[in-house]
Amino acid sequence: MIVEGSLLPGKTLGQDAIASQFWVSAIPVCEAFRQLESEGWVTIEPNRGVAVRLQSADEAHEIYEIRASLESLAIGIGIAHHTPETLANAQRLLEATENEPDPALYVVRNEKFLHMSLYAPADRPRLMELIGQMHRRGERYLRLKLGLPIHKDASDAEHRAILAVFVARDIEQAQTLVEHHLLATGELDSPLSRRCTGARRSNSRHAAHAKTHAKKKRRASSRTTPRQAKQ
Repeated sequence: MIVEGSLLPGKTLGQDAIASQFWVSAIPVCEAFRQLESEGWVTIEPNRGVAVRLQSADEAHEIYEIRASLESLAIGIGIAHHTPETLANAQRLLEATENEPDPALYVVRNEKFLHMSLYAPADRPRLMELIGQMHRRGERYLRLKLGLPIHKDASDAEHRAILAVFVARDIEQAQTLVEHHLLATGELDSPLSRRCTGARRSNSRHAAHAKTHAKKKRRASSRTTPRQAKQ
């Protein structure tokens, strides 16, 4: 629900309500919250509970800066180890990604193309783990951006260019193209920034409305006479 955007940034998540919804105890819900926090999907604050993590252009930029550095390293190590078979597999995954109409599945295929097929020959499991972690941290921004068709078209074209330089074994050009591709993904333009801000404002309005409603209810209760209360 967070991934799909039906739970907006700032939305409070009730542990008991979620446990009841999925017919589980509180323990697996707490564990799920901790996992979601580690991946950047929610925030957990003492005495305030759990809420969907707010989005920000600064965070998106930083995440994709880190990804660019890590993936540039993976390219430098792994590109020489590609074989005709691994490159053919990357080509198949690229075509499957381009032909995927579902935005959610597109994100999954995108990871398999860049994260799995292009970098796997580096044979650096800890490096791959770090790249995977940052990919998950940036996924909500990628989904936000790919909601606009123009970004998907640009992403597909950049993927084709990246694969071409991998085939040519051009390390420097591959690093340059991947860095450009990732940093561009991390730059939230005005419509996307407004969407993040709009979500924050929407949740603020809901919170303010709930607070006002509670105050009115307390005032009404305080005006109740003893006789009315007894009745």
